[in-house]
Amino acid sequence: MDHAELPEFVERDADLRRRNTLALPGRAALYAHITTPEQLAALAEHYAPGDRRCFVLGGGSNLVLSGTDGHFDGLVLHMAIPGRTLAAEDDDAWYVRAGAGENWHDFVQWTLEQGWPGLENLSLIPGTVGAAPIQNIGAYGLEVGECLHAVTAWDFAKQAVVSFDRDDCRFAYRDSRFKQEGWHLNGGIAITSVVFRLAKAWQPNCRYADVAQELAVRHIAAPTARDIATAVI
Repeated sequence: MDHAELPEFVERDADLRRRNTLALPGRAALYAHITTPEQLAALAEHYAPGDRRCFVLGGGSNLVLSGTDGHFDGLVLHMAIPGRTLAAEDDDAWYVRAGAGENWHDFVQWTLEQGWPGLENLSLIPGTVGAAPIQNIGAYGLEVGECLHAVTAWDFAKQAVVSFDRDDCRFAYRDSRFKQEGWHLNGGIAITSVVFRLAKAWQPNCRYADVAQELAVRHIAAPTARDIATAVI
C-alpha cells in the first residue's frame, strides 16, 4: 500500500486504546474507520490481501493487543457501518437488515421494540452485528446462525460485493466459514451488513435452565419475548 496515495479516511499511527473494551494501550500503523461500503471499494484501489497485515475490528470486545507495546504494523479496518431496517416481510417472517457496525445488544432490543421477536435470548452479548456471524455467537439455548438469513461483505480479492446465505456460512458451534478461512484475520473480506429472518410463528425459547429458573422466580408462566430478554439480562 502506497502511503502517499491513502484515502483521506485512513489514519496513520492510530491510537487503539479507546477502540478495545479492555482499554489496553496500542497503536496501528494504519487505521480506517469504515462507515460506508463505498469506503472499502475506495480502499481496494490501494490494498490487496497479502500485501500487508490486516485486521478487521468490530467492537473490540475482549481484544488483547500484543506485540511490542501493542503496536500493530498493519491496517486495522474498524467496521462501523450503521443502519437497521425491515428489509422485507412475508407471511412467515420479518427480514431485518443491520449494518456491521451496529451494537449487537442495542440491535436486539430494537427488534423487540418493533415487535419482531426471535433474538431475545442473545441479549447483552458484547460486540457488533458484523462480528456476530464470524463467531456464530450463542447463549441461553440459541445461536445466531439459527436466525441468520444472509451476509453481505466486500471481497478485496474480487474487488466486489459478495453475499452468503445461511448454508454458505457453514455455521458450527462458535464457528463459521468466516472464521474457518481466516477472513477476519487476513483482510480477505469485510462483512458490511447482515439480514436476519425472524419467524412470525414465535415460540418462547426457555430450554436453558437458568432462563426457566429466572422466569419462575418472577412468576412468569407464559413469557413474552421481552420477558425472556429481561430474564437473560
